[in-house]
Amino acid sequence: MKRLIIAEKPSVARDLAKVLGANQKSKNYIEGKDVVVTWALGHLLTLKMPEDYKKEWREWRFDTLPMIPKNVGIKPLPKTMGQLKAIQRLAQRKDIKEAVVATDAGREGELVARWILEYVRFNKPVKRLWISSQTTKAIKDGFKKLQPSEKYDNLYESAIARSEADWLVGLNVTRALTVKYEDNLSAGRVQTPTLAMVREQEKQIETFKPQQYYIIEATVKGLVGKVQIQPPHSLKDYEAAEAVVKSMQSVQGKVAKVAEKRKTEAAPLPYDLTEIQREANQRYSYSAKKTLSIVQRLYEIHKIVSYPRTDSKYLTTDMAATMKERVQAVTSYFPEEGKKILRGGAIVKQKKVFQDAKVTDHHGLIPTEQAPRSEKMDQEEHRIYQLITERFLGLFQGAHVVNQQKVEIAFGNKKVNLLQTQVVTPGWKLAKEKESPLKSVDFKEGETVAASFEIKKEVTSPPSPLNEGTLLAKMEKHNLGTPATRAEIIERLINAELMERNQNRLMVTPKGKQLLQLVNPSLVTPELTEKWENQLEEIAKGKLKRQTFIRSIEKDTARLVSEIKQSEQKYTDFSITEKKCPECGEKLREKNTRQGKIYVCTNSECSYSRRKDPKVSNKRCPQCHRKMEIHSGKNGDFFRCKYCVITEKVGTKQDRKKKMTKHEEKKLLKKYSQPQEPEESPLAAALKAAMEENKK
Repeated sequence: MKRLIIAEKPSVARDLAKVLGANQKSKNYIEGKDVVVTWALGHLLTLKMPEDYKKEWREWRFDTLPMIPKNVGIKPLPKTMGQLKAIQRLAQRKDIKEAVVATDAGREGELVARWILEYVRFNKPVKRLWISSQTTKAIKDGFKKLQPSEKYDNLYESAIARSEADWLVGLNVTRALTVKYEDNLSAGRVQTPTLAMVREQEKQIETFKPQQYYIIEATVKGLVGKVQIQPPHSLKDYEAAEAVVKSMQSVQGKVAKVAEKRKTEAAPLPYDLTEIQREANQRYSYSAKKTLSIVQRLYEIHKIVSYPRTDSKYLTTDMAATMKERVQAVTSYFPEEGKKILRGGAIVKQKKVFQDAKVTDHHGLIPTEQAPRSEKMDQEEHRIYQLITERFLGLFQGAHVVNQQKVEIAFGNKKVNLLQTQVVTPGWKLAKEKESPLKSVDFKEGETVAASFEIKKEVTSPPSPLNEGTLLAKMEKHNLGTPATRAEIIERLINAELMERNQNRLMVTPKGKQLLQLVNPSLVTPELTEKWENQLEEIAKGKLKRQTFIRSIEKDTARLVSEIKQSEQKYTDFSITEKKCPECGEKLREKNTRQGKIYVCTNSECSYSRRKDPKVSNKRCPQCHRKMEIHSGKNGDFFRCKYCVITEKVGTKQDRKKKMTKHEEKKLLKKYSQPQEPEESPLAAALKAAMEENKK
């Protein structure tokens, strides 16, 4: 008898098969003595669409809203139907005794496999493989500790609840907005409050008014500090600042207070996905989606980091036994630091990293026991692996300890604060910070000191626009989405033309600004979505029933749709241009597609469309040899060189497939077989002839 193992991707299935000794490869699976390893291709099934429930739901009309199915169902995705049927045939084999869910160990991975098993009506025992890295050791250990699938039923319930909630809120609100305002307006329970956060920051920038003010710096015994002005920024005039300086110069400075404090800073904990996305965005301007893709490659292909889609920064206590192996693995990458840690016994000094209660589905992002092969990694992978590894090695370093001395000096009723810092123990910051010099100036309470003053002009700064790093931090704060979905949400907003990237800055488009005015206020603020996300976590912990959650979502959906129907807000479609359709005379709408921007007719009965900018072909201009553009005219498509204004008709597919005749071949050969032109140009020949004539 054999086990049917379901992985999430073909690449992961190949890794599992190799470890389990399966080597008989087929199109849809790999078979071995005791196992049959097959794979999904991401999701093979999805929730049914409105038209699958009722025919009248096919049309986008107000009278069909809200759409709330009595029993939610799933259906296969057409493009991957072949793989689903193959898994179904495997599941029905008589020699299959049980199934093992080996998809990604998380909410979505659970949904991928459970939907497949539900669709193929698998009625045999099901177990769960739960691993946090793809190394051979992790896979072998994982198969020794397979758990009954029932242990993860709550996680599955949470995944279904999330999927159904997105369907109910997203489809109903999007349809209501689209029908009412006659434009494709996409809204959702997570993406709309996320968009609102970006817009809120923009409003603060737009309403910001810079203010000029003055500060006063005092230099005492070579140390510089600011004169404390209350309230801050209140010195608007230079004369007022001068008056403060004169009043301070008229009295002697007196050391009012000397306070010393030892400050201890422990090494930071390992990254979770959101934090490394923020760090990569700040350092390298990587998008959240790009960082996730890079970490996924390090996990799946190189097998040198643990599971990336984690929301935890902690490790389980049983992982302490694996830390030395992990250090040995990264020593080839950081030889000096690695060898030093190994000589010290590879003892983790940041003890609070081991907390079982704070590890959710997965532990923090750390290196595996597999040594990296640098020659197989590209620059992006090197950068992200270095971030993960540096953070990991910091756990073996002591705390960073400094002595801080704060000195308060009084000049009458004005005060100046000075700060001196002395590094006692560099600890984990040894490689990042140079040791500061010893405290160089002594102060005693009650002593008098002299000071020099300097007035400087300052201007208040506006808030910075949000980038993906700062937006991810806000999403995490308000519990919008999960680490695994936040990158996808940002991309969805950009693809829907509600938001755009501009040099690593995020900006809301005119369409997005209008959407936020049209959509329900309760969906714009993060509070409602945050409540929903917390309830999904409660379902995953077994503290809330999925049915209870869905009933509340259905009520919220009905309310949201009703509010949109009754709204009196007006909408202006900024994508409509002043250009006229050559076929029906209606205005053209500018639209983004994968092939670039296009113009489409606003008349629903007219099918006219064309590119905004001509497509550049691979055909070369016969005169300047630059690539020609493809234009459309009354007689069809034609090539045009924008430099030489040469045009040439685009042949049909039949013309392009048509072979050249022997006569055409001879003519072409003759053309290119002509004797070479004389090296002299006509002008040089004329000058030469004139000089010869002159000699005569």
